[in-house]
Amino acid sequence: MTTNVSGDINKSINWSIWMGVLLIVLGIAAIAAPAVSTIVAETWFALILASGGVAKIVHAFQTRENGFIWKLLLGALYIATGLMLFFYPLTGVLTLTLLLGSFLLTEGTFEIILAFRLRPQQNWTWELVNGIVTILLGLFIWFQWPFNAPWLIGTFVGASVLFSGASRVMLSLNARNALNQSDTTASA
Repeated sequence: MTTNVSGDINKSINWSIWMGVLLIVLGIAAIAAPAVSTIVAETWFALILASGGVAKIVHAFQTRENGFIWKLLLGALYIATGLMLFFYPLTGVLTLTLLLGSFLLTEGTFEIILAFRLRPQQNWTWELVNGIVTILLGLFIWFQWPFNAPWLIGTFVGASVLFSGASRVMLSLNARNALNQSDTTASA
């Protein structure tokens, strides 16, 4: 039974390592082509907003509950915002750059809190470095806006994804070592 559980945990750890490697590769790709990754991120966000608006309007008609008009208006707002971002991508990039800066500041803060919660583990400092780098990226966005907006989103999202992948790989390797040590101890 222990072998089966260890095998399942080992598969989960291997999956986590591969996800970390994929994040590293995607982060490098985003950094290598920042203008492209900026437009891709902005367009993706526009499509998500427009799709969410359609879903809200469909839901409003299906339920016809209290607030029907407000649900319709909210759905229309989502659609209008998504379409504006889609048809005016450079303006959208400027707006999303400020939002990204705020997001990275918040994410970095949470990553640092998580790092201190993981402190008893080996390699917890990778999570701390991830949080610090993410906060620095958020601050850089705020201080450089709007001049570098066309390449900032792609570059910084890429860097954040790269460091997230690196921290995932290192923490997963730590978990694999702990599992191997416990298996060795259990079999002895």
